[in-house]
Amino acid sequence: MSNSRVEDTNFYSKTSIRVGEKLLDLSVPKVMGIINCTSDSFYSKSRFDGLKSVIQEVEKQISEGADMIDLGGNSTRPGSKLCEIEEEIHRTAPFIDAIKKEFPEIIISIDTFRGEVAQAAIEAGASIINDISGFDFDENMLKCIEKYKVPYILTHSLGNFENMHESRNYQNIFKEMSLYFSEKINILKSIGVKDILLDPGFGFSKTMEQNYEILHRLHDFSFLNHPILVGFSRKSMICKKLNLEAEQALNGTTILNTYAVQKGAKILRVHDVKAAKEIVDLLF
Repeated sequence: MSNSRVEDTNFYSKTSIRVGEKLLDLSVPKVMGIINCTSDSFYSKSRFDGLKSVIQEVEKQISEGADMIDLGGNSTRPGSKLCEIEEEIHRTAPFIDAIKKEFPEIIISIDTFRGEVAQAAIEAGASIINDISGFDFDENMLKCIEKYKVPYILTHSLGNFENMHESRNYQNIFKEMSLYFSEKINILKSIGVKDILLDPGFGFSKTMEQNYEILHRLHDFSFLNHPILVGFSRKSMICKKLNLEAEQALNGTTILNTYAVQKGAKILRVHDVKAAKEIVDLLF
């Protein structure tokens, strides 16, 4: 497949975001590696609970081509338990500080829906907020976003922490997601946030069929004029469809990531950096 055919599906006029003092060019998709500082993430090989193991994994991901790291301290898998805010800060901020000292150029995203955790992470060196709640779970999150105005990953999900994975009765899922994004983009712009990325929230508040409907219509979100991040690495939309465990879902993940970049995705959030980087290297 030639470069021109890939580029034909990329309709975004906004192909960069400002991260700190630098402009991150998204004309070529970027790879975001996942670091879970928890003991209960759904994919066991993504769990890291000691500084040495975290630093080793970050070094590995950077060597494999990661453009950024997404670090979280509270699992959001189905059935996960909510930890105390202080515990989530303890699981994230010190690791972010250590990573930035060891690898000062790497971009770090904090995966949290809590404003206090996001603030501690930013002060430790994180420069992007990845919030699966669309700032709905914690009123302090919007205050944090307004204060720091760092790039914000806006995810589509409904409900609360306990029921966000439950499917919903949509009349028209694309239309309702578009309205959700539009309303929240307007709120973010009203508080001065300019760099917004959209995450369709695969696995959140959707059936398997709805997940694939949105994947097939990914390019239609281009009218919102914000880059799209996708995250279906080893998720149940792959495992259940193919009757696999998460440990067996790399090939399925690679197939969907390849399709997603052809549909205009600008950031691939993955457990397996090398495989995702090869997609980008081959197609762009």
